[in-house]
Amino acid sequence: MKKQIKLLELKLRNFKGVEEFTLDARGENVKVFGDNATGKTTLFDSFIWLLFDKDSQNKQEFGIKTLKDGKVLHNLEHEVEGVFLLDGNQLSLRKVYTEKWTQKRGSATAEFTGHTTNYFINGVPEKKKDYMDLVDSIVQEDIFKLLTSPSYFNEQLKKEERRKILMEVCGDISDEDVIDSDSALSKLPTILNGLTIEKLKKAITARRAEINKELDKIPVRISEVKRGLPQLEGLNKFSLEQEITQLNADIDEKMTQISSIRNGKAISDKQKAIQEIEMELIQIRRDHDSESKDQLYQIKARIQEEQSNISILNSKLDNVKNQKRYNDQSIKSIEDNLVVLRTEWHEVNNQEFSHNDQCECPTCGQSLPEEQVTSAREKALSQFNLNKSNKLDEINKKGKEGAERKQEFIQNNENLAKEYEKLNGQIQEKQESLVKLQGQLQQQESLVTDILDNPTYVSKLQEKQSIENEIKNLRDMSESAVQDIQSEIVGLRSKRDQFQADHSKFALADQSEKRIAELEEQEKDLAAEYEKLEHQLYLTEQFVRTKVKLLEEKINSQFKYARFNLFKQNINGGLEEICDTTYNGVPYASGLNNAAKINVGLDIINTLSEHYGFSAPIFIDNSEAVTKLIDTTAQTVSLVVSEPDKQLRVEYPGRYAELLTVDNEVV
Repeated sequence: MKKQIKLLELKLRNFKGVEEFTLDARGENVKVFGDNATGKTTLFDSFIWLLFDKDSQNKQEFGIKTLKDGKVLHNLEHEVEGVFLLDGNQLSLRKVYTEKWTQKRGSATAEFTGHTTNYFINGVPEKKKDYMDLVDSIVQEDIFKLLTSPSYFNEQLKKEERRKILMEVCGDISDEDVIDSDSALSKLPTILNGLTIEKLKKAITARRAEINKELDKIPVRISEVKRGLPQLEGLNKFSLEQEITQLNADIDEKMTQISSIRNGKAISDKQKAIQEIEMELIQIRRDHDSESKDQLYQIKARIQEEQSNISILNSKLDNVKNQKRYNDQSIKSIEDNLVVLRTEWHEVNNQEFSHNDQCECPTCGQSLPEEQVTSAREKALSQFNLNKSNKLDEINKKGKEGAERKQEFIQNNENLAKEYEKLNGQIQEKQESLVKLQGQLQQQESLVTDILDNPTYVSKLQEKQSIENEIKNLRDMSESAVQDIQSEIVGLRSKRDQFQADHSKFALADQSEKRIAELEEQEKDLAAEYEKLEHQLYLTEQFVRTKVKLLEEKINSQFKYARFNLFKQNINGGLEEICDTTYNGVPYASGLNNAAKINVGLDIINTLSEHYGFSAPIFIDNSEAVTKLIDTTAQTVSLVVSEPDKQLRVEYPGRYAELLTVDNEVV
């Protein structure tokens, strides 16, 4: 069931220049006639201020006070009272806005120090919170303004707020509904794969840009590869391969000749003898070194182990010293604190009770009964003794705890002293062991002899050198023949290298042609992918266009006159979210006359009133422009500009007219 509030009466006193005025609306539709500056808009301002502390333009800071010759008239109460019919029950709301004047000590005159606002519900003073809670319980401020001003939705709300309200009233359209409405979009869910339309469009746009960059680069790369193709005119791949094979065979033959010369029978036998001597030298050295050096290595390993042990023990000794130093500092700190506690204890213990017996009542000045004075003194003495005892106990407790901590540190120092003595003894033992090992090392090193002092080893070295000299003499005699063959090999290799260079041109040409084919295939694949993306992008745009059409049709179906454009096609092809109201194709913001604006606003109020289940008095400013208002179930207060009416005049359409006057100037 729709909740309805009607205005029975609206009283103004000293509000925005209106000295005294009562709009007797009686819960009916009324028309208020008046020339400019006679107070028509002031009625709507007072109505909104009574409920929400703002004017009809949604401004919280506006001039409520009465002006005379451009100056504020002070010491006036600015009051608005509204009597309403809410679901059959009468409700009175009143607000009084007054200046606050304070006379400071020593000053003969009062000074203006601010304003106060008093709130009344059904004539009973209430706190602001209770007053505003009652108003909020009837209807929320933003909804109330939507339902009481035909211009509020279109002229005071941002497009985002208008869109949000329309979506709440009419409901959004799901992606599934959009896709189901157009068979051409049937493949879109598979393409989306969990993405939103916007994210898919961004992904497609980004990928298209990447493909365009790649497609621009491919012709350049193909051109570069073609410029690098080798010249193959006059070259035969098969002939070159035969020439290279023959030259390699000739070179191998020449190398065999050199090897035969250098590896004659005499040289070969002598080289074998040198190999046998070298094996004997290795065995002699092994026998010489094995016994003495093994023992030497063992002693060095034990020395290294003892040095490591000493290092570990010294580290432990340093830790003991650091702990002892920390304990000594802690004991010193505790002893200093105990001295402070003893001094504090004596100070508290020496405190004596003192009490100022007040024998007269501080209120009336009469003498207090003796028993009350005695009772008060005993109570004070008892409290003093209790506090003193508690303080002494607390000091004793802290002193005992400090003494216990001190004893713990002393005990710990005794344990550390034992540990220190033990570690010193262990270090001394290890150092003595290290000295002995170093002596053994020196003794063992003196026993090790150089291999060249071994006569058998020296004899074998001399034998090896003699054979090497014999081999050298044999090779010198054949070196001349070897040099001639090597010169021939150099010529053959130079010729072969030239043939190989020409032959490699064929491999380079094959590689380049393969690369060109790869680039052309890549270009074809990218073009196909781009075409696929183009189709996907078309589907996303078709989806948006379909959703726009369905959404606008759904929303517009809820209104009799008003129509809404929710999207705008930009030059770059994208759709921009808007919320423009139109009537018969004419935009509300440009080109629509005032009468159409008012009726469009009333049409919007009718739909919103049904949605929110609430109707309230509608204030229609400048309604003289409208020859006929559209039907609405809510109460209407039409504010009509009428130049002959220098004072406000109220008419009840279909019944009779009344003349209501405003005695003071309206601002």
